[in-house]
Order: sequence, then C-alpha cells, then structure tokens
Amino acid sequence: MCGIIGIVGRYPATPRLITALKKLEYRGYDSAGVATLSNGKLERRRAAGKIVNLERALVESQLDGSIGIGHTRWATHGAPNEVNAHPHAADGVCIVHNGIIENYSSIRSDLMDKGVTFETETDSEVIAKLVSDFLSEGMEPKSAVQAAIKTFRGAYGMALVFEEHDNLMIGARMGSPLVVGVGEGEMYLGSDALALSQLTKKVIYLEEGDLCVLTKTTCEIYDENGIEVERPVQEVETEEDEVGKGNYPHFMLKEIFEQPKTLNRTLEAYTHPATGELVLPKDAQGVFDLSKIGTVHMISCGTAHYATRVGEYWFEQLSGLTCKCDIASEFRYREPVLNPSDVAVYVSQSGETADTLAALRYAKSCGVKTIAIVNVPTSTIAREADIVLPTRAGPEIGVASTKAFTAQLQVLLTLAAIIGSENGR
Repeated sequence: MCGIIGIVGRYPATPRLITALKKLEYRGYDSAGVATLSNGKLERRRAAGKIVNLERALVESQLDGSIGIGHTRWATHGAPNEVNAHPHAADGVCIVHNGIIENYSSIRSDLMDKGVTFETETDSEVIAKLVSDFLSEGMEPKSAVQAAIKTFRGAYGMALVFEEHDNLMIGARMGSPLVVGVGEGEMYLGSDALALSQLTKKVIYLEEGDLCVLTKTTCEIYDENGIEVERPVQEVETEEDEVGKGNYPHFMLKEIFEQPKTLNRTLEAYTHPATGELVLPKDAQGVFDLSKIGTVHMISCGTAHYATRVGEYWFEQLSGLTCKCDIASEFRYREPVLNPSDVAVYVSQSGETADTLAALRYAKSCGVKTIAIVNVPTSTIAREADIVLPTRAGPEIGVASTKAFTAQLQVLLTLAAIIGSENGR
C-alpha cells in the first residue's frame, strides 16, 4: 500500500515530509520520493529502496520550499527503481498517487499521439501528463484536475502541486483514502491520519469522489458532481507510545505484547459498566432487532478473513444462526442469495479495504443490514455500515497482523454471544 503526504505550510517542508514518510513505512514500500515548490519552480528527489537512500540524496542536493508532496511506493506498474518512483512530473505539475488507473494505456496512447513523451513504466505518470496537457490548453489547476479525473477509470488518492502556485495543493480520491489535516496557518494531505499525527490532530476525511483545494489557511471541498460541500473536522487522538517502537526491536514484537492491553480495551467497549453484562456499544443498540436475523454473511480479506473463519464456528454454536464466509473480492461475483432478514458483517483493520467496501455497497443495494468490525471508526466502511463495532487495537504498524487479528476475534465472539443471548440460547 503506497503512502501519501502533502504540506502547504509556513516552514521548510522537506524534513517534515521525510518524518511523515517514516510514519508510513508500515505500509511496505520499495522506493520513495519528495517534491517541493520553491520560487515558483518544482524540484524533486527520488530513490529506490529505503527512505535512508532518499535522505542521502537530499543531503547531496537539498530541496527548499514550504509546500511539497511525498510518497512511498509499492511497485505495481513498472520496476521498483528511481525512474518509476513518485512524485511524477510533467510541465507545470508534480503528482503522487495511490491506486490504479485502469485505463492508463488508452490515455497514454492518446497523449503520445499528441506528441507527449513518457519517462516511466507506471500508470500514475498519465495523471501528471494529462493534467499538464489540460493546463497547456489554458485551464486553471482545479479545472485541469477535474477534467482529468473525469477521464480516469479505476482507483486513486492523489495530491498535486503546481509551478507558479506557491499557495496551492489539490487532492482527490476515488476508491483510495485521503485525509486533509488542518493546522495553524497550514494544511496537509495524507493517505491516513497516522501520516499526519505529528503535524495535527484535526482531520477531514474526504468522501468518495471528493476533490479538495488547499491553501495555507483554506480548504475547499467539491463532490463528484463538482458541487462545493462541507465535511466535518474531527479530532484524532493518537498516543505517541502507540506509533513508536518504544524499547522493542521492531513493531511486530511490540504489538504481540500489546495484545493483553488491546483485548482489555476492546472488551471494555462491550461490557456494561454497572452489571458487567456483554452489550453492544451505545451507538449500535436498537438499530435493528438482533433476535430476527436470518443468515449471517461475513465478508473480508486477508487476515480479517481468517478471523471470520473462526467466527463462523462461534456464530453457529452460540447464536444458532447459519453463517457463511466469503472473501470480499469474490462475494459480488458469485451473486449470493441475500434475503431482507440477513445481516452482512464486514471485517477490516483499516476500514478502507477496497474489495470489502465494494462488497458492503453490494449488500446495501440488496437491502441487507450491514455491520462493520473495524479498527478505524472514521473509515469509509465504518461510515457506510448500519452498525459499527470497534476493535480498539490502536495503530498497527507491523505488516504481519497480530493485535488487530485477536481484537477482531474478540469482537466476533462477543457479537455471537450477544446474538445468542437475544435468541435465548
């Protein structure tokens, strides 16, 4: 999973971009890069391998400027080398991008017919080249980005900066999360709130299809129809001991030892403070009648799918309900039979898993009630589900899931027991 950071600031951007990129190392990556705007001109530095290689490049050739973008890349299109590393550049614009532009080949071909040249093997480069092409036609940056994203098919979270615009950054998302950070006389963009944790606690979660126009002091957001909208500013509290390694040699070991704390914290969310009985969180109570559920469908990906395969036994044993487990990427395509009394349970650590989100929307289109078991209560899956059941595992930096997995198991067991109680079992 690639990582994005953007700063429209008052102070030098490069050291803060590097610090934020290090926060995103947990996503896994094979190259990294930054670009800044100084005296109206864009410059960038990129390196294959670890961020330390990028830091060496910056020591040899520094980047000035208080506005900039950074990226950690996990190679999809093209080899993991410096040429294919983000940010990508074209005349007048630099971009960073998460996701996949599925129709990049046809866009690339059309631009090459117009004499545009390409330097990389990536799909992401077409974003920079297409926006630049629209700029060359006389469009302003916002209009150029809006015209470009209407052309794209696929998923994107992107940040763009423009030459001669030293107080402007544009972001857009579709199928890939993007978060705006609100600072004191500064604005930020990140692929998740954790990337912004040392810059601000105030964030705005962009919705599907949103485009944001940032200056140092303003944030304008437009929906997929180009209509200006307001999204709430939320405060995110992240304890520094949760995002640092502490005295542990690596994050995986730290998170293994954090499991007792996270399980205790998760169980507290489902325990009545006076009676000690298992209960759903207050916001989840009374949304629909748990005693009248038909079949339970559990949909997820990866490690979360392993959790649901264990939970499948608990639901049938404790609640007496038929339970079916699906990998999210397959759920829609097998055209499952869904009845109005069924409930679909979606499990995701991030709450942004693209296949899981698509499966949730499919179930909702069929009139089925949905439950999200997620670690990020402000995530897209959490916002779109009927009921949100938090895992409270805290940030999981290690690539191999440990505490998030056991917290998911705990919530599944708790939910099965609560439904079993409602069923009189």
